[in-house]
Amino acid sequence: MRTLTDQLAQYAAYHRDRRNIATHFIGIPMIVLALAVLLSRPAWTFAARPFALSPAWVLLGLVVVYYFVLDVPLGLMMTAVSALCIACGMWLAAQSTVAWLASGIGLFVVGWVFQFVGHAAYEHRKPAFVDDLTGLLIGPLFVLAEALFAFGWRPRLRAAIEAKAGPTHLDAGRAATQRRS
Repeated sequence: MRTLTDQLAQYAAYHRDRRNIATHFIGIPMIVLALAVLLSRPAWTFAARPFALSPAWVLLGLVVVYYFVLDVPLGLMMTAVSALCIACGMWLAAQSTVAWLASGIGLFVVGWVFQFVGHAAYEHRKPAFVDDLTGLLIGPLFVLAEALFAFGWRPRLRAAIEAKAGPTHLDAGRAATQRRS
């Protein structure tokens, strides 16, 4: 299995333009929340459980286990983020069917629009998941790591990722020129 650094560096290689990364800061959370909303129905209650079990809990639970295997601190943080998404998802799933579907589908579609606009307009490169479906799992982790890096968290991890993927930039033409130099 690839390490956290390898996974994030492979994903980062598809995301070097800061504007594209910014679109991912909007799109990926919307998609994750959409999945939590849409998968919070149906929900099964069991007498011994304080909460209803839904496909959202199962999916995000499995993904969080994967994150823990990659890195315990990030796994803990993603657990908190996932729990918040599921709490919102459960609330929206408890609304009328129209509200549940409109919010879930709306978040999902708009989130993917942000993703594809970022890649088409700024990165000029296909999304990472096209070449490796693991990118669908790494995307949320990448966004969290990038947010934490902005606060100075784990500078060695950030440096290792940039050593493999290259630095971020604002303009693809400038980055191509720098790579040729």
